[in-house]
Amino acid sequence: EITSLLSLCGGQFSGEQEIRVNSPFWILNIPSEEMARGLMKRTVCAKSIFELWGHGKSAGELYASLKNYPTEKMLPYLQSDSTYKVHIHTFNKTLTQAQKIKKIDALEFLPFKGKVNLKNPEHVFWILEDYGMNPNDVPEEPIHLYFGRWIADGQRELIESYSVKKRHFIGNTSMDACLSFIMANHGRVKPNDIVYDPFVGTGGLLISSAHFGAYVCGTDIDYNTIHGLGKASRKNQKWRGPDENIRANLRQYGLEKYYLEALVADFSRPIWRKGMLFDAIITDPPYGIREAPRRMGSQKETVKSVERSTENHFFVSSSYHLSDIFFDLLKFGAEYLVMGGRLVYWLPIYRPEYTEEIIPRHPCLKLISNCEQLLSSHTSRRLITMEKVKEFKDQDENSYLLDGQYMPYRGHNSFREKYFSGVTKRIAKEEKDNQK
Repeated sequence: EITSLLSLCGGQFSGEQEIRVNSPFWILNIPSEEMARGLMKRTVCAKSIFELWGHGKSAGELYASLKNYPTEKMLPYLQSDSTYKVHIHTFNKTLTQAQKIKKIDALEFLPFKGKVNLKNPEHVFWILEDYGMNPNDVPEEPIHLYFGRWIADGQRELIESYSVKKRHFIGNTSMDACLSFIMANHGRVKPNDIVYDPFVGTGGLLISSAHFGAYVCGTDIDYNTIHGLGKASRKNQKWRGPDENIRANLRQYGLEKYYLEALVADFSRPIWRKGMLFDAIITDPPYGIREAPRRMGSQKETVKSVERSTENHFFVSSSYHLSDIFFDLLKFGAEYLVMGGRLVYWLPIYRPEYTEEIIPRHPCLKLISNCEQLLSSHTSRRLITMEKVKEFKDQDENSYLLDGQYMPYRGHNSFREKYFSGVTKRIAKEEKDNQK
Protein backbone atom coordinates (compact mmCIF):
# COMPACT_ATOMS: atom_id res chain seq x y z
CA GLU A 1 0.00 0.00 0.00
CA ILE A 2 2.80 2.41 0.95
CA THR A 3 4.67 1.67 -2.30
CA SER A 4 1.57 2.37 -4.42
CA LEU A 5 0.72 5.58 -2.58
CA LEU A 6 4.29 6.89 -2.83
CA SER A 7 4.19 6.41 -6.60
CA LEU A 8 0.78 8.13 -6.69
CA CYS A 9 2.28 11.13 -4.84
CA GLY A 10 5.19 11.29 -7.27
CA GLY A 11 7.72 9.58 -5.04
CA GLN A 12 9.56 6.32 -5.29
CA PHE A 13 10.06 3.46 -2.87
CA SER A 14 13.75 2.65 -2.61
CA GLY A 15 14.84 -0.94 -2.03
CA GLU A 16 17.61 0.41 0.18
CA GLN A 17 15.16 1.75 2.76
CA GLU A 18 15.14 0.15 6.16
CA ILE A 19 12.20 -2.27 6.26
CA ARG A 20 12.32 -4.38 9.42
CA VAL A 21 9.77 -7.13 8.91
CA ASN A 22 9.54 -7.96 12.61
CA SER A 23 8.82 -4.40 13.65
CA PRO A 24 5.89 -1.99 13.26
CA PHE A 25 8.34 0.88 12.62
CA TRP A 26 9.70 1.73 9.17
CA ILE A 27 12.28 4.33 8.16
CA LEU A 28 11.41 5.81 4.74
CA ASN A 29 13.28 8.36 2.67
CA ILE A 30 10.52 10.72 1.48
CA PRO A 31 11.61 13.86 -0.45
CA SER A 32 9.23 16.36 1.13
CA GLU A 33 6.84 16.89 4.01
CA GLU A 34 4.10 17.65 1.49
CA MET A 35 4.51 14.18 -0.03
CA ALA A 36 4.46 12.62 3.45
CA ARG A 37 1.17 14.40 4.23
CA GLY A 38 -0.28 13.26 0.89
CA LEU A 39 0.65 9.69 1.75
CA MET A 40 -1.06 9.87 5.14
CA LYS A 41 -4.25 11.31 3.64
CA ARG A 42 -4.75 7.94 1.96
CA THR A 43 -3.16 5.12 3.94
CA VAL A 44 -5.15 2.88 6.28
CA CYS A 45 -2.14 0.65 7.07
CA ALA A 46 0.17 3.31 8.51
CA LYS A 47 -0.79 4.93 11.80
CA SER A 48 1.44 8.04 11.87
CA ILE A 49 4.44 9.57 10.15
CA PHE A 50 7.26 11.54 11.79
CA GLU A 51 10.29 13.53 10.76
CA LEU A 52 13.08 11.38 12.21
CA TRP A 53 15.59 13.32 14.30
CA GLY A 54 17.42 10.39 15.85
CA HIS A 55 17.29 6.64 16.55
CA GLY A 56 19.37 3.87 18.07
CA LYS A 57 19.37 0.44 19.70
CA SER A 58 19.81 1.95 23.17
CA ALA A 59 19.09 5.23 24.95
CA GLY A 60 22.75 6.19 24.61
CA GLU A 61 22.71 5.61 20.85
CA LEU A 62 19.49 7.62 20.55
CA TYR A 63 20.96 10.60 22.45
CA ALA A 64 24.18 10.48 20.40
CA SER A 65 22.10 10.38 17.20
CA LEU A 66 20.05 13.40 18.35
CA LYS A 67 23.20 15.39 19.16
CA ASN A 68 24.42 14.75 15.60
CA TYR A 69 21.15 15.96 14.02
CA PRO A 70 21.69 19.41 12.42
CA THR A 71 20.64 22.17 14.84
CA GLU A 72 19.41 24.39 12.00
CA LYS A 73 16.78 21.74 11.16
CA MET A 74 15.58 21.67 14.78
CA LEU A 75 15.43 25.40 15.54
CA PRO A 76 12.32 26.34 13.46
CA TYR A 77 10.26 24.10 15.78
CA LEU A 78 11.94 25.06 19.08
CA GLN A 79 11.54 28.86 19.06
CA SER A 80 10.70 30.73 22.28
CA ASP A 81 7.33 31.91 20.93
CA SER A 82 6.20 28.35 20.08
CA THR A 83 4.48 25.65 22.15
CA TYR A 84 5.22 21.95 22.20
CA LYS A 85 4.72 18.65 23.97
CA VAL A 86 6.55 15.30 24.01
CA HIS A 87 4.56 12.09 23.70
CA ILE A 88 5.84 8.55 24.41
CA HIS A 89 4.60 5.47 22.53
CA THR A 90 5.78 2.00 23.48
CA PHE A 91 5.09 -1.07 21.35
CA ASN A 92 4.53 -4.32 23.29
CA LYS A 93 5.03 -2.74 26.73
CA THR A 94 3.20 -0.35 29.10
CA LEU A 95 5.13 2.28 31.06
CA THR A 96 4.07 4.05 34.26
CA GLN A 97 3.64 7.82 34.21
CA ALA A 98 6.78 8.19 36.32
CA GLN A 99 8.81 6.17 33.82
CA LYS A 100 7.50 8.32 30.97
CA ILE A 101 8.41 11.58 32.73
CA LYS A 102 11.90 10.25 33.46
CA LYS A 103 12.46 9.47 29.75
CA ILE A 104 11.17 12.92 28.72
CA ASP A 105 13.41 14.67 31.26
CA ALA A 106 16.41 12.84 29.80
CA LEU A 107 15.95 14.91 26.60
CA GLU A 108 16.72 18.20 28.36
CA PHE A 109 19.91 18.55 26.29
CA LEU A 110 17.75 19.39 23.24
CA PRO A 111 17.49 23.18 22.67
CA PHE A 112 13.77 23.53 23.53
CA LYS A 113 13.01 27.26 24.06
CA GLY A 114 9.22 27.27 23.75
CA LYS A 115 6.55 26.58 26.35
CA VAL A 116 5.00 23.21 27.11
CA ASN A 117 1.33 22.99 26.11
CA LEU A 118 -0.24 19.57 26.64
CA LYS A 119 -3.68 20.41 25.22
CA ASN A 120 -3.06 22.32 22.00
CA PRO A 121 0.66 22.50 21.12
CA GLU A 122 2.01 23.85 17.83
CA HIS A 123 4.57 21.06 17.61
CA VAL A 124 4.36 17.49 18.91
CA PHE A 125 7.42 15.30 19.40
CA TRP A 126 7.33 11.56 19.92
CA ILE A 127 9.61 9.03 21.58
CA LEU A 128 8.89 5.63 20.00
CA GLU A 129 10.15 2.50 21.75
CA ASP A 130 10.09 -0.96 20.18
CA TYR A 131 10.03 -3.91 22.60
CA GLY A 132 9.73 -6.62 19.93
CA MET A 133 6.80 -8.67 18.68
CA ASN A 134 6.59 -11.40 21.33
CA PRO A 135 4.18 -10.51 24.16
CA ASN A 136 5.40 -13.54 26.14
CA ASP A 137 9.02 -12.41 26.09
CA VAL A 138 9.19 -8.64 26.63
CA PRO A 139 12.74 -7.34 27.18
CA GLU A 140 13.55 -4.95 30.02
CA GLU A 141 14.98 -2.36 27.62
CA PRO A 142 13.69 -1.50 24.13
CA ILE A 143 15.43 -3.11 21.17
CA HIS A 144 15.14 0.13 19.18
CA LEU A 145 14.27 3.75 19.98
CA TYR A 146 13.21 6.64 17.74
CA PHE A 147 12.64 10.37 18.29
CA GLY A 148 10.97 12.68 15.81
CA ARG A 149 8.52 15.45 15.03
CA TRP A 150 4.97 14.33 14.34
CA ILE A 151 3.75 15.27 10.85
CA ALA A 152 0.41 13.52 10.23
CA ASP A 153 -1.80 10.55 11.12
CA GLY A 154 -3.13 7.98 8.67
CA GLN A 155 -6.77 7.26 7.87
CA ARG A 156 -7.33 4.38 10.29
CA GLU A 157 -10.63 5.92 11.42
CA LEU A 158 -12.10 5.03 8.00
CA ILE A 159 -12.11 1.37 9.06
CA GLU A 160 -14.66 2.15 11.76
CA SER A 161 -16.68 4.85 9.99
CA TYR A 162 -17.16 2.62 6.91
CA SER A 163 -17.61 -0.61 8.90
CA VAL A 164 -19.75 -3.24 7.19
CA LYS A 165 -21.63 -3.66 10.49
CA LYS A 166 -23.13 -0.17 10.03
CA ARG A 167 -23.74 -0.46 6.28
CA HIS A 168 -27.24 -0.27 4.89
CA PHE A 169 -26.94 -2.98 2.22
CA ILE A 170 -24.70 -6.04 2.71
CA GLY A 171 -24.35 -9.55 1.35
CA ASN A 172 -22.62 -12.81 2.27
CA THR A 173 -19.34 -11.68 0.72
CA SER A 174 -19.30 -7.92 1.41
CA MET A 175 -15.65 -6.84 1.62
CA ASP A 176 -14.21 -5.67 4.93
CA ALA A 177 -13.82 -1.86 4.96
CA CYS A 178 -10.09 -1.93 5.75
CA LEU A 179 -9.34 -4.29 2.85
CA SER A 180 -11.54 -2.23 0.51
CA PHE A 181 -9.46 0.89 1.18
CA ILE A 182 -6.21 -1.05 0.84
CA MET A 183 -7.40 -2.31 -2.57
CA ALA A 184 -8.31 1.23 -3.70
CA ASN A 185 -4.86 2.40 -2.63
CA HIS A 186 -3.17 -0.48 -4.47
CA GLY A 187 -5.16 0.62 -7.53
CA ARG A 188 -3.88 4.22 -7.06
CA VAL A 189 -7.45 5.50 -7.33
CA LYS A 190 -7.59 9.29 -7.57
CA PRO A 191 -10.26 11.97 -8.11
CA ASN A 192 -12.16 11.78 -11.43
CA ASP A 193 -10.93 8.26 -12.23
CA ILE A 194 -13.44 5.71 -13.56
CA VAL A 195 -13.29 2.51 -11.50
CA TYR A 196 -15.05 -0.71 -12.48
CA ASP A 197 -15.88 -3.86 -10.47
CA PRO A 198 -17.01 -6.76 -12.71
CA PHE A 199 -18.20 -8.83 -9.70
CA VAL A 200 -19.74 -5.90 -7.86
CA GLY A 201 -22.06 -7.74 -5.43
CA THR A 202 -23.29 -5.19 -2.86
CA GLY A 203 -20.76 -2.57 -4.02
CA GLY A 204 -18.36 -2.55 -1.06
CA LEU A 205 -15.34 -1.96 -3.31
CA LEU A 206 -17.09 0.91 -5.10
CA ILE A 207 -17.52 2.77 -1.81
CA SER A 208 -13.79 3.02 -1.03
CA SER A 209 -12.99 4.21 -4.56
CA ALA A 210 -15.81 6.79 -4.44
CA HIS A 211 -14.45 8.05 -1.09
CA PHE A 212 -11.25 8.99 -2.93
CA GLY A 213 -13.22 10.89 -5.59
CA ALA A 214 -13.49 8.30 -8.37
CA TYR A 215 -16.61 7.64 -10.44
CA VAL A 216 -17.66 4.02 -9.95
CA CYS A 217 -19.64 1.37 -11.80
CA GLY A 218 -20.00 -2.39 -11.75
CA THR A 219 -21.68 -5.48 -13.14
CA ASP A 220 -22.89 -8.71 -11.59
CA ILE A 221 -24.70 -11.78 -12.88
CA ASP A 222 -27.06 -11.84 -9.87
CA TYR A 223 -30.22 -9.88 -10.69
CA ASN A 224 -31.46 -9.93 -7.08
CA THR A 225 -28.22 -8.48 -5.70
CA ILE A 226 -28.02 -5.68 -8.26
CA HIS A 227 -31.65 -4.69 -7.60
CA GLY A 228 -31.57 -5.34 -3.83
CA LEU A 229 -34.23 -8.06 -3.96
CA GLY A 230 -34.64 -11.45 -2.30
CA LYS A 231 -33.57 -12.77 1.08
CA ALA A 232 -31.57 -10.53 3.40
CA SER A 233 -28.09 -11.48 4.63
CA ARG A 234 -28.64 -9.99 8.09
CA LYS A 235 -29.72 -12.12 11.00
CA ASN A 236 -33.35 -11.62 12.10
CA GLN A 237 -34.25 -10.01 8.74
CA LYS A 238 -36.14 -12.17 6.24
CA TRP A 239 -36.32 -10.01 3.09
CA ARG A 240 -34.38 -7.00 1.84
CA GLY A 241 -36.12 -3.65 2.13
CA PRO A 242 -37.16 -1.49 -0.84
CA ASP A 243 -34.20 0.89 -0.39
CA GLU A 244 -31.48 -1.75 0.11
CA ASN A 245 -29.25 -1.39 -2.94
CA ILE A 246 -25.81 -0.20 -4.04
CA ARG A 247 -26.95 3.36 -4.65
CA ALA A 248 -28.33 3.56 -1.10
CA ASN A 249 -24.93 2.45 0.24
CA LEU A 250 -23.16 5.29 -1.51
CA ARG A 251 -25.89 7.71 -0.45
CA GLN A 252 -25.32 6.62 3.18
CA TYR A 253 -21.76 8.03 2.98
CA GLY A 254 -22.61 11.11 0.89
CA LEU A 255 -21.00 9.59 -2.22
CA GLU A 256 -24.01 9.14 -4.50
CA LYS A 257 -22.73 11.74 -6.99
CA TYR A 258 -19.84 9.37 -7.84
CA TYR A 259 -22.14 6.45 -8.67
CA LEU A 260 -22.49 5.80 -12.40
CA GLU A 261 -24.49 2.55 -12.48
CA ALA A 262 -24.54 -1.16 -11.73
CA LEU A 263 -25.68 -3.50 -14.49
CA VAL A 264 -26.90 -7.08 -14.57
CA ALA A 265 -24.37 -8.69 -16.89
CA ASP A 266 -22.31 -11.82 -17.40
CA PHE A 267 -18.60 -10.97 -17.19
CA SER A 268 -17.72 -13.81 -19.59
CA ARG A 269 -19.75 -12.10 -22.35
CA PRO A 270 -18.55 -8.80 -23.88
CA ILE A 271 -20.85 -5.83 -23.27
CA TRP A 272 -18.43 -2.87 -23.50
CA ARG A 273 -17.42 -0.97 -26.61
CA LYS A 274 -13.79 -1.38 -27.61
CA GLY A 275 -11.28 1.05 -26.17
CA MET A 276 -9.49 2.01 -22.99
CA LEU A 277 -12.34 2.89 -20.62
CA PHE A 278 -11.24 2.35 -17.02
CA ASP A 279 -8.51 3.86 -14.83
CA ALA A 280 -8.73 0.94 -12.40
CA ILE A 281 -10.46 -2.43 -12.16
CA ILE A 282 -10.85 -3.47 -8.52
CA THR A 283 -12.69 -6.69 -7.77
CA ASP A 284 -13.10 -9.80 -5.65
CA PRO A 285 -14.13 -12.72 -7.90
CA PRO A 286 -16.25 -15.55 -6.41
CA TYR A 287 -14.16 -18.52 -5.22
CA GLY A 288 -17.03 -21.01 -4.96
CA ILE A 289 -17.09 -21.03 -1.13
CA ARG A 290 -19.88 -18.62 -0.16
CA GLU A 291 -20.91 -17.69 -3.69
CA ALA A 292 -20.74 -20.01 -6.71
CA PRO A 293 -18.89 -18.75 -9.81
CA ARG A 294 -21.52 -18.64 -12.57
CA ARG A 295 -21.94 -17.52 -16.12
CA MET A 296 -24.82 -17.64 -18.56
CA GLY A 297 -25.32 -20.44 -21.07
CA SER A 298 -28.18 -21.70 -23.18
CA GLN A 299 -29.74 -25.07 -22.41
CA LYS A 300 -28.19 -26.31 -25.66
CA GLU A 301 -24.83 -25.98 -23.93
CA THR A 302 -25.90 -27.93 -20.86
CA VAL A 303 -27.83 -30.76 -22.57
CA LYS A 304 -25.84 -32.90 -24.97
CA SER A 305 -27.89 -33.40 -28.11
CA VAL A 306 -26.97 -34.73 -31.53
CA GLU A 307 -29.75 -32.81 -33.28
CA ARG A 308 -29.33 -29.11 -33.94
CA SER A 309 -32.38 -27.06 -33.09
CA THR A 310 -33.34 -23.43 -32.61
CA GLU A 311 -35.33 -23.94 -29.42
CA ASN A 312 -34.41 -23.37 -25.76
CA HIS A 313 -32.40 -20.19 -26.25
CA PHE A 314 -33.33 -18.72 -22.88
CA PHE A 315 -30.34 -18.37 -20.57
CA VAL A 316 -29.54 -20.59 -17.62
CA SER A 317 -26.53 -20.34 -15.33
CA SER A 318 -23.64 -22.72 -15.84
CA SER A 319 -20.37 -23.25 -13.99
CA TYR A 320 -17.57 -20.74 -14.51
CA HIS A 321 -14.18 -22.26 -13.70
CA LEU A 322 -11.89 -20.15 -11.54
CA SER A 323 -9.05 -20.37 -14.07
CA ASP A 324 -11.40 -19.03 -16.76
CA ILE A 325 -12.48 -16.18 -14.48
CA PHE A 326 -8.87 -15.09 -13.96
CA PHE A 327 -7.99 -15.36 -17.66
CA ASP A 328 -11.08 -13.36 -18.63
CA LEU A 329 -10.19 -10.80 -15.94
CA LEU A 330 -6.61 -10.34 -17.16
CA LYS A 331 -7.70 -10.22 -20.79
CA PHE A 332 -10.37 -7.64 -19.93
CA GLY A 333 -7.90 -5.54 -17.96
CA ALA A 334 -5.36 -5.68 -20.79
CA GLU A 335 -7.98 -4.47 -23.26
CA TYR A 336 -10.04 -1.95 -21.28
CA LEU A 337 -7.60 -0.36 -18.81
CA VAL A 338 -5.93 2.92 -19.72
CA MET A 339 -2.14 2.80 -20.01
CA GLY A 340 -0.74 2.79 -16.47
CA GLY A 341 -4.14 1.72 -15.10
CA ARG A 342 -4.25 -1.01 -12.49
CA LEU A 343 -6.05 -4.31 -12.00
CA VAL A 344 -6.43 -5.33 -8.33
CA TYR A 345 -8.06 -8.64 -7.42
CA TRP A 346 -8.01 -11.52 -4.90
CA LEU A 347 -6.64 -14.92 -5.93
CA PRO A 348 -7.57 -17.91 -3.69
CA ILE A 349 -4.64 -20.24 -2.93
CA TYR A 350 -4.22 -23.76 -1.57
CA ARG A 351 -1.03 -23.11 0.36
CA PRO A 352 0.69 -26.53 0.17
CA GLU A 353 0.67 -26.25 -3.63
CA TYR A 354 1.52 -22.55 -3.93
CA THR A 355 4.32 -21.35 -6.19
CA GLU A 356 4.66 -18.00 -7.94
CA GLU A 357 4.15 -19.78 -11.29
CA ILE A 358 0.42 -20.16 -10.59
CA ILE A 359 -0.12 -16.38 -10.57
CA PRO A 360 -1.89 -15.67 -13.91
CA ARG A 361 0.11 -13.45 -16.29
CA HIS A 362 -0.59 -11.40 -19.41
CA PRO A 363 1.93 -9.74 -21.77
CA CYS A 364 0.15 -6.37 -21.44
CA LEU A 365 0.13 -6.42 -17.62
CA LYS A 366 3.06 -6.14 -15.20
CA LEU A 367 2.81 -7.75 -11.76
CA ILE A 368 3.28 -4.98 -9.18
CA SER A 369 2.59 -6.73 -5.88
CA ASN A 370 1.47 -10.06 -4.45
CA CYS A 371 0.31 -9.91 -0.79
CA GLU A 372 -0.99 -12.85 1.24
CA GLN A 373 -3.94 -12.92 3.64
CA LEU A 374 -4.26 -16.19 5.57
CA LEU A 375 -7.72 -17.80 5.59
CA SER A 376 -6.84 -21.07 7.35
CA SER A 377 -3.83 -23.30 7.98
CA HIS A 378 -3.97 -24.59 4.41
CA THR A 379 -5.68 -21.83 2.43
CA SER A 380 -5.11 -18.13 1.83
CA ARG A 381 -5.91 -15.49 -0.74
CA ARG A 382 -3.44 -13.21 -2.43
CA LEU A 383 -4.07 -9.60 -3.31
CA ILE A 384 -2.69 -9.32 -6.83
CA THR A 385 -1.94 -5.87 -8.27
CA MET A 386 -1.08 -5.53 -11.97
CA GLU A 387 -0.39 -2.46 -14.11
CA LYS A 388 -1.03 -2.05 -17.82
CA VAL A 389 2.31 -1.42 -19.52
CA LYS A 390 1.60 -2.37 -23.15
CA GLU A 391 -1.17 -1.51 -25.57
CA PHE A 392 -3.56 -4.37 -26.26
CA LYS A 393 -3.43 -5.95 -29.73
CA ASP A 394 -5.73 -8.61 -31.16
CA GLN A 395 -2.93 -11.18 -31.01
CA ASP A 396 -2.74 -10.67 -27.22
CA GLU A 397 -6.30 -11.89 -26.70
CA ASN A 398 -5.46 -15.57 -26.18
CA SER A 399 -1.72 -15.25 -25.59
CA TYR A 400 -1.91 -17.28 -22.39
CA LEU A 401 -2.87 -20.35 -24.45
CA LEU A 402 0.37 -20.20 -26.38
CA ASP A 403 2.81 -20.63 -23.52
CA GLY A 404 3.52 -23.49 -21.15
CA GLN A 405 2.20 -21.63 -18.11
CA TYR A 406 -1.45 -22.35 -18.79
CA MET A 407 -1.66 -25.77 -17.14
CA PRO A 408 -0.49 -24.72 -13.62
CA TYR A 409 -3.41 -22.25 -13.44
CA ARG A 410 -5.92 -25.08 -13.75
CA GLY A 411 -5.29 -25.93 -10.10
CA HIS A 412 -7.47 -22.98 -9.12
CA ASN A 413 -10.53 -24.87 -10.38
CA SER A 414 -10.37 -27.35 -7.46
CA PHE A 415 -9.94 -24.67 -4.77
CA ARG A 416 -13.40 -25.40 -3.33
CA GLU A 417 -12.66 -29.12 -2.89
CA LYS A 418 -9.26 -28.37 -1.34
CA TYR A 419 -10.77 -25.72 0.93
CA PHE A 420 -13.39 -28.09 2.31
CA SER A 421 -10.98 -31.04 2.49
CA GLY A 422 -9.23 -29.25 5.33
CA VAL A 423 -12.56 -28.64 7.10
CA THR A 424 -13.51 -32.31 6.68
CA LYS A 425 -10.16 -33.49 8.05
CA ARG A 426 -10.47 -31.17 11.05
CA ILE A 427 -14.00 -32.41 11.86
CA ALA A 428 -12.86 -36.04 11.56
CA LYS A 429 -9.92 -35.35 13.88
CA GLU A 430 -12.18 -33.65 16.46
CA GLU A 431 -14.61 -36.62 16.35
CA LYS A 432 -11.71 -39.04 16.80
CA ASP A 433 -10.36 -37.05 19.75
CA ASN A 434 -13.80 -36.98 21.37
CA GLN A 435 -14.11 -40.76 21.12
CA LYS A 436 -10.86 -41.29 23.06
